[in-house]
Amino acid sequence: MATKNRRLSYRLDLLPVILPYHRRAVNAVQRGDLVYYGPSPEYYGIGEVVDTAEGYSIVDFRATGLLGIEKDAFANKYIIPIHKLDLGHILKGT
Repeated sequence: MATKNRRLSYRLDLLPVILPYHRRAVNAVQRGDLVYYGPSPEYYGIGEVVDTAEGYSIVDFRATGLLGIEKDAFANKYIIPIHKLDLGHILKGT
């Protein structure tokens, strides 16, 4: 897999790694929230919650990470919301 040559739109290395058992990993997310996969932000990238049900969310990553994932389902304890004001810090070129 040619992940080394992939250019990312975000500085994902600035996102804190948050493991699922950490207290910050218990999240209430809703449709439209921007989130990342806590344990490995660089692999999945940043995504938008497109649906939720019973503690699980469908996240559309739009291939923003190294793995080029489009959509995936997660238990909410694995995804971390990103405050919209924090996006300016992780955008490339800012």
